[in-house]
Amino acid sequence: QVQLIESGGGLVQAGDSLRLSCATSGGVTSSDYAMGWFRRAPGKEREFVGAISMSGRNTRYADSLKGRFTISRDNAKDTVYLQIDSLEPEDTAVYYCAAARTSYNDLTYRTRDRYNYWGQGTQVTVAL
Repeated sequence: QVQLIESGGGLVQAGDSLRLSCATSGGVTSSDYAMGWFRRAPGKEREFVGAISMSGRNTRYADSLKGRFTISRDNAKDTVYLQIDSLEPEDTAVYYCAAARTSYNDLTYRTRDRYNYWGQGTQVTVAL
């Protein structure tokens, strides 16, 4: 059974940086999947944050979040990361990672229905 386990969330101050991690387990390596990060703020729908291709060569981000968010992956460790810089109170949300089966090394995906597996999320709270 494929599992995605997020970690690294917590309570931080505005302006801080945070790195979230997503580890895969269950006999499937993350290198078999394109990966994505989504978030759900209180009272809002889950929204796309960014994605990285299976190869790691390509990334894409939500237009409104470009510049402060960076996705990377270490396939040797079966882990994907989301670096968030200059955190703002509006970044307060539960952050989810997701895995999309694909045959294409360099494609990324931004829609939720493209993803096959989801983690349970990690809470990020940004205080003023």
